[in-house]
Amino acid sequence: MEEKKNPEISGTAKPGFEPIKSVFAENFKERHDLGAACCVYYQGKKVVDLWGGIRNEATQEPWEEDTMVLVFSTTKGMAGLTLALANSRGLLDYEEKVSAYWPEFAQNGKENVTVRQLLSHQAGLFAFDEKVDKSVVADLDRLAVVLAKQKPFWPPGTRQAYHAWSLGFYEGELLRRVDPTHRSLGQFFQDEIASPLKLDFYIKLPDEIPNSRLATIKKFNPALAMFTVKPFSLVLASMSSSSPTHRAMFVNPGPWLPLDKDHIYSRNLEAPSGGGVGTARAIAQAYSIFATGGKELDIRKETLQALMAPAIPPKLGFYDEVLKKEVKLSLGFIKPSETYPFGSSCAFGASGAGGSFGFADPETQIGYAYVCNRMGAKQGGDPRELALRNALLKIVG
Repeated sequence: MEEKKNPEISGTAKPGFEPIKSVFAENFKERHDLGAACCVYYQGKKVVDLWGGIRNEATQEPWEEDTMVLVFSTTKGMAGLTLALANSRGLLDYEEKVSAYWPEFAQNGKENVTVRQLLSHQAGLFAFDEKVDKSVVADLDRLAVVLAKQKPFWPPGTRQAYHAWSLGFYEGELLRRVDPTHRSLGQFFQDEIASPLKLDFYIKLPDEIPNSRLATIKKFNPALAMFTVKPFSLVLASMSSSSPTHRAMFVNPGPWLPLDKDHIYSRNLEAPSGGGVGTARAIAQAYSIFATGGKELDIRKETLQALMAPAIPPKLGFYDEVLKKEVKLSLGFIKPSETYPFGSSCAFGASGAGGSFGFADPETQIGYAYVCNRMGAKQGGDPRELALRNALLKIVG
């Protein structure tokens, strides 16, 4: 069935932010959006909260106010905030060795990897030699053994390679080791961030969430990537089974790990790098807390300064061996750069396959998010999201 060409747009845009609502409507008419939501917090107040389109293309059910969707690697931002909260509470130090908290990690050349290097995709652990499927991911003790045994693909601290799926698993085990009650990352996020702030976002989606609240994903046509993904070297690397790009992004566990044919999304399965499910409103609000001082979560000033600080490159610079271009990655987040401009230099966020994106900008006190269920084929800077973000930046400067 074809989606409606002029779907009803619901929600509000406060005075001065109306251009964002106009662009949001244009996304459906001109940029082929199916179902989507966009939310902006400015100086601690919600100024944009929009949703519209189709939640389920097969049934033509509409996207509702409380519809949640899989956001792929935009989840990394929520995982990064979770580790930042742990840092703020003194549970972990970004400059400490991972092995200080997780002794089994110190094998096969990982003895000196710091928390900062791991969270900044500089540990050379972007893929797995052992099989990592749903059964392994569901058993955190079994997964921890695989993680600890993995040998880096090059000396840690020398190169950057986007840990597309592996990062979240390492973050999760690290958090289990430092949390006094040994909670998983998804549970820690739920207990300490989502529940206190009343956020509709889950890193571990529970059984009680009905399918009727979940948007179904419309996958992109891989053939389109030949014409939209840049640089072209990324396309070529994606097709080579031995390349870091292919191994990090497309296999073991692969991009469809969070999907479930009976329940839309996998339940009680944690993939903190790409399995988060939630609303744009939740993502924007979480980032807003960090963009406005973090008082609601008692975030220390030193933690916020670490997130705002410039990314520190590995020895060979920011060229990413998986993404095939320069990208600045720091402490679980993307930082603004010439290849990925957003916000001021102190901003931090995360983007997801298909088009979703969220970020915090403490300089302008923005918390922003866009989510969608029609996956775009462009890697980074989806035209729908970019149009919304540009409209916002014209308003706030």
